[in-house]
Amino acid sequence: MTFSVPAIDVPPAPETIDWILLPDELDTWLDSAPGLPLVLDTEFERVNTFYPIPGLVQLGLGDRFCLVDPGVAEQSARFREVIADPAVTKLLYAMSEDLELFRDWLGIRPKGVVDLQIGAAMAGAGFSLGYARLVETLFGEALDKSVTRSDWISRPLSDAQQRYAVDDIRFLAPMHQWVNAHLRERGLEAALVEESTRFADELAGQDDPDTHYLRLRGGWALTAQQQLVLKKLVVWREVEGRERDRPRGRVLADPLLIAIADQLPRSTAELSNIQGVPGGVVRRYGQVLLELIEAGRNGDPSGLTPIAPPLTRDQQMGFKDLKRIFRKASEAADIPVELVAPRKRLEKVMQDKTLTHSPFFHGWRAEILEPVINDIEDYLKS
Repeated sequence: MTFSVPAIDVPPAPETIDWILLPDELDTWLDSAPGLPLVLDTEFERVNTFYPIPGLVQLGLGDRFCLVDPGVAEQSARFREVIADPAVTKLLYAMSEDLELFRDWLGIRPKGVVDLQIGAAMAGAGFSLGYARLVETLFGEALDKSVTRSDWISRPLSDAQQRYAVDDIRFLAPMHQWVNAHLRERGLEAALVEESTRFADELAGQDDPDTHYLRLRGGWALTAQQQLVLKKLVVWREVEGRERDRPRGRVLADPLLIAIADQLPRSTAELSNIQGVPGGVVRRYGQVLLELIEAGRNGDPSGLTPIAPPLTRDQQMGFKDLKRIFRKASEAADIPVELVAPRKRLEKVMQDKTLTHSPFFHGWRAEILEPVINDIEDYLKS
């Protein structure tokens, strides 16, 4: 994979690593270069907890980079303001986990974010390309990834960790220049901002406990009444996981929630007889689960959004044909079809037999699909 790279200066690796140690110093630093985009990354851990544990914040303005401990960042009023300010451009790469961290750690919904992994795909670099690979391709520098999975919570951080952390942001501004240069040629500069904003907004909406049951795709075969039970069980698990700061699967795994909703036990004995349900879960939560099951059994499922079923065999055959039409448009625009039309979105189009009610295919995607929109509509009507 080779690309033409315009003359772009990459800031050299700093001889010494700068740390910001006080909240008021961070406030001042953030306002020291108005108009420049803020480059941003985080390191965190999430193994045995529901919420990610912040380990480090990396920030850059121009050719200046700094590392910030989470305790300093969370005490900085300006830091919170900047992250939430849509007028301040924040450059990230593969930003979903970073956005989740800010949501869960600081209760902030980041605005003004630009995901350069999305930008690289729009610029023709390929779908879901790793940061290190793109850096090497564009700028010829191989990054040391040996400390990627190291302990970011303990202090002090090693010199290798600190340099890795800076390298994770040092190339973002030059990468942004490269992406924008290519998107400008394609008329897609605004599309990157639009797609990054859509992605961030959609990610924020996934935090709603009332809709999380829709992500348990294996529950599609349950009746409407059973899916109402499943929804109540999933909402309970979300609340329990957050209150106890335990991963969802450590409270009760998805397949077990589906099995309980399927069998609708009426007693702790029947609950215990469901294969895989731990005895500790029955002892600790048995009565609560039975009450939720009973409430769902007697509830009204008429307004419930059903879990999306998989495609039928006929729909699977049609899906391949439909995807060929979308691929034709994506190849003409040199944008991966996985970005233009992700599989789950295409499956829904195949099931609904229309694009009309899908906001996903508006905006920049509508422009990409315009040459084939009649082909898509004709196929869906056939």
